[in-house]
Formats: sequence, C-alpha cells, structure tokens
Amino acid sequence: MIPGGGQPNMQQLLQQAQKMQQDLANAQEELARTEVEGQAGGGLVKATVTGAGELRALVIDPKAVDPEDTETLADLIVAAVQAAHENAQGLQQQKLGPLAQGLGGGFPGLPF
Repeated sequence: MIPGGGQPNMQQLLQQAQKMQQDLANAQEELARTEVEGQAGGGLVKATVTGAGELRALVIDPKAVDPEDTETLADLIVAAVQAAHENAQGLQQQKLGPLAQGLGGGFPGLPF
C-alpha cells in the first residue's frame, strides 16, 4: 500500500530496480572472484572452486595415490569437488539470497 493512497512513483521504482540490478551484478562478480574449498579423506584431496562453481584447483596428497586402488582416489576427488560445490552454493545463498528475496523470489538455475 502506498502512503497517502497515491500512485507509485515510477521514477523511484525504476531507480530501485536499477539499484537491485547493480547489486546483483556486483554480487555475481564477487562470487566469481571468491574461492571456496572442499576436501575429502581427511584433507588428502582438496578442491577449490569459485563462488560461481568453477573448478580452479585440485590438490592430491601423495598418500592418497595407490596405483592398485585408483577407484578410491577417484571417489575422494568426486567427494572433494562435491564438498567444494556445496560450499559455493552456501556462498551463493549468502550473497544472492537477500537480493532474490528483494526481487520476489529465487533465480532460475540457482538452488534457492
């Protein structure tokens, strides 16, 4: 409801929408620059992804490498990357969640 019962100020609404769009763009840029880590096997495998979910680094401790058991190493890698992606999603929720609520809902393709 608009105070005084008047019509909404279209200029003001436009300015608010532009500010929200800029805030969203800034948050997305920050996510693309921010790196988060996930690990598996007690830190034997570590994966680093950006807040936007791009895999940036994978570190494998030599103790995790057993030529006779590459399946376990593969499982550790998958688990570390999944953990990193979960951390990235948490960061997305933290950065973009308030903006999505301000726009009346979530963004397609994002898990919130």
